[in-house]
Amino acid sequence: MTEKATSYRVLALNTLAFTVCFACWMLNGVLVTFLVENGIFDWNAAQMGTLIGIPVLTGSIMRLPLGILTDRYGGRPVYAILMLLSAIPMYLLGQANSYTEYMIYSLGFGMTGTSFAVGIAFSSVWFSKERQGTALGIFGAGNAGAALTTLGAPSMLRWLTDGGVNIDNWRQLPAIYAAALVVMAIVFYIFTANRKPETGQRTLIQMLSPLRNLRVWRFGLYYFLVFGGFVALAQWLVPYYVNVYSMSIVLAGLLTSIFSLPSGVIRALGGVLSDRYGARSVMYWILGITALCCFLLIFPKMDIESPGSGVLARRSGTVTQVTDTEIHVGDDVYTIDPVITREIDDSALILLPLIDSWQEPRVEVGEQVARRQLLARGVTHIYFQANVWVFTGLVFVIGIAMGIGKAAVYKYIPEYFPNEVGVVGGIVGVVGGLGGFVCPIIFGRLLESIGLWTSTWMFFFFLTIVCLLWLTYVVRGITLKDTRIEAVASS
Repeated sequence: MTEKATSYRVLALNTLAFTVCFACWMLNGVLVTFLVENGIFDWNAAQMGTLIGIPVLTGSIMRLPLGILTDRYGGRPVYAILMLLSAIPMYLLGQANSYTEYMIYSLGFGMTGTSFAVGIAFSSVWFSKERQGTALGIFGAGNAGAALTTLGAPSMLRWLTDGGVNIDNWRQLPAIYAAALVVMAIVFYIFTANRKPETGQRTLIQMLSPLRNLRVWRFGLYYFLVFGGFVALAQWLVPYYVNVYSMSIVLAGLLTSIFSLPSGVIRALGGVLSDRYGARSVMYWILGITALCCFLLIFPKMDIESPGSGVLARRSGTVTQVTDTEIHVGDDVYTIDPVITREIDDSALILLPLIDSWQEPRVEVGEQVARRQLLARGVTHIYFQANVWVFTGLVFVIGIAMGIGKAAVYKYIPEYFPNEVGVVGGIVGVVGGLGGFVCPIIFGRLLESIGLWTSTWMFFFFLTIVCLLWLTYVVRGITLKDTRIEAVASS
């Protein structure tokens, strides 16, 4: 078999293995929600956020060591052993009977998240620099494994438990996922060939030297948003839909897949766009679109009354007449807006907020009023539907943006660090993966403190603006430097 054919086969199996691992990595988003909704465990929002994020923690902090091992020993043995070892705690997850046990086993199967660092390093050594953006984009499409879990796991749980009749059969689901890891490990090892980068035998200090470069941490922050945000939302959106829109967990999983499935698949396109237009241009568009969508999602569903513009007496006098539209005080006539009662059909599509204002009399006939006294109290009623389909559409756009952004970030790495893809990709993956761990915890804390589910989008909007400002600062510095060089050259 030619080297070209081998490289394609390795890339295909890398992507397939990553898809399986990512599906396993995202299991808690569905399973934790199912266990709480069915009263199997009594965990609060903060505990749910922690359990959703725990596997992401392991998958994040272990990416750098696994990236180094891949550079040193090659991806074939590292990837296969990783999947086999991860299958053990995944199986034990089905035996958990307490919060502590569930957390420990979640930490264990979270190792599946390190598959990204292994696959990135192993894929990159099979392709030239000019084709790495596209190759890594194709590999990254394995993120669609999140959609496999959000789509399939709720239906599997319903089938395994006979619609909730035999609720304890939920324990079979982790065993099925563990079996998938074992089968994938065997297939991967048999049908792939091993390869190590030419610099794979350097000392550990030499391999870690790029971490002193601030650029690595800037890439990490971008990845914290586009990958960590994706991982967090791929799990958090299930309880979001269940609580905000009163959906079943199956329907919530289906709508969440509208976010996660395209985001994973579109990553391949992100690699192509980054090869053609450059990662910097792509990131500008991604950050701008994400910021706009997050801003629009900040506003929660609301049905509130607030003080509005009232009517004050211009002069003192006696109230002689009060109607729904007028108040007479001596010779003065004050026009007021009548009370508005609007029947709202919540099943209809209402895109924009409905705002009604009116004034309610606060005085009676015969009452003596003073100058500047309140005659009619202003009332403003605001109704905002936060329509679920509009919400899902904006979340879909964010998912597409994050999918393309993930490829753009990893296009940067072989350009600036061609001989340290495993190490730099590992640390960028660590920072990004930590986003997947930290974000659900932040979401849970914000929800408990503010009481708004849309605090999720407040956080993402702030984070996106920070990334956009940093990118702009760097680009401005590069532009000024190039201008000075051109000025010196022409003088």
